[in-house]
Amino acid sequence: MESVWINNINFRRRESLNKNIECDVIIIGAGIAGLLTGYMLNKSGRDVVIIEARSICSGITKNTTAKITSQHDIIYNKLIKEFGEGKARQYAKANELAIQRYREIIDEEKIECNFEGKDAYVYTLNKIEELEDEYEAVKKLGIDAEMLSEVNLPIEVKAALKFKDQAQFNPLKFLKPISEKLTIYENTTAKDIKDNLVITENGEIKANHIVVTTHYPFLNTPGYYFMRMHQERSYVLALENAQDVGGMYIGNNQGTYSFRNYENLLLFGGVSQRAGENEEGLAYEKLREAAKKYYPNSVERYHWSAQDCITLDNIPYIGHYSSKMPNVYVATGFNKWGMTSSMVSAMIISDMILGNKNDFSEIFSPKRFDLSASMKNAANDIVKTVKNFIAQRINIPEEHLGNIENGHGGIIEYKGEKVGVYKDNDGKVHTVYTKCAHLGCEVHWNADELTWDCPCHGSRYDYEGKWIEGPTTKCLNKM
Repeated sequence: MESVWINNINFRRRESLNKNIECDVIIIGAGIAGLLTGYMLNKSGRDVVIIEARSICSGITKNTTAKITSQHDIIYNKLIKEFGEGKARQYAKANELAIQRYREIIDEEKIECNFEGKDAYVYTLNKIEELEDEYEAVKKLGIDAEMLSEVNLPIEVKAALKFKDQAQFNPLKFLKPISEKLTIYENTTAKDIKDNLVITENGEIKANHIVVTTHYPFLNTPGYYFMRMHQERSYVLALENAQDVGGMYIGNNQGTYSFRNYENLLLFGGVSQRAGENEEGLAYEKLREAAKKYYPNSVERYHWSAQDCITLDNIPYIGHYSSKMPNVYVATGFNKWGMTSSMVSAMIISDMILGNKNDFSEIFSPKRFDLSASMKNAANDIVKTVKNFIAQRINIPEEHLGNIENGHGGIIEYKGEKVGVYKDNDGKVHTVYTKCAHLGCEVHWNADELTWDCPCHGSRYDYEGKWIEGPTTKCLNKM
């Protein structure tokens, strides 16, 4: 299950850290947010080092749908109501500037990355009032937008809101030349931060500034980001012999689909769920059934999934990690809009380190935490988390290994303890304890991807218990 972006893109391999070093800025995480931040600081003459637990762009970046847009579903009317027109304008300005900055970098560095200007659409199948309210909001904020009654899709829509002059590209083609100019250590996992030190298994890094761009922050305290976010997993197919839709589309109704083209392929998505809630699988099958309905002559060439951090108020956390760590910065919670949010992060954090004025950072500050404005989302996250902490301690009906078929996984009770079991296609049994290595929630089986996923905070492990993505940096205990 590799994305279309990985095809024929090979980053130069880098050595692991094997000694103690010093630098001005250390960036933890070599995905798009870390690489762009490193690029901007490096261009300003700063001594920058980036470390990556695996390899460059081996995490969420390679699984994006790579839409560069300031249209983030239906958000601007909500921002105006909850934060005021001034802060809503900050959000709009930052994301519009991010699109412009991509254009500038691609032109300046002469990067061939399938960059194309495209309009972005959010459509509705029934009620249009929400889109009309959003249209009025974005007009106030100066965004070039238009309401439409028809779009170039194989479904009948009631209305659509178009944002003009947005963009799409191949993110790995873009990042490969960017990464070449940076000092990067691969297979180097950050374990802790103490004052000006980043501690890894391979050595310590002393730096004046520390930037955490690990998708989900790996330090639980201070900051308490695990109390302010959950993760969702989304699925996509790349179809040949399908439609050229001429833009980027998302629906704002439950059960709608996303569309955008890349070369001769249509990227078709829209199925998603909270991490840890795909025990039965069938996420890809739902997309395949819809693809067969809308594009009966299409052929699936790729399929993949991505995971996104969702904040309580749907605004990223970009800025100081915590007031107790003034030299540490964070970029997280991109809410499925990682391309513009990564560029916004790079602009804000590089300005903070360089001492430059930035007039749109306030709306993204991690210091904001208006719980009253986000109580519904916070309550839902708390219920999910508590449920899965409790799940580790309650009894379930006894099951036997024989109930799990080859190629399938599940949880059984064995000698009074819960055990995660996967039987491979040859009948070999792989067992793990189901207590997440992050904060102890019970992991759940993901039947589509043969992984153990944590529904509390989104940590993921392969069927042998080896960690795939954070916030955990440890593996599940094996029996």
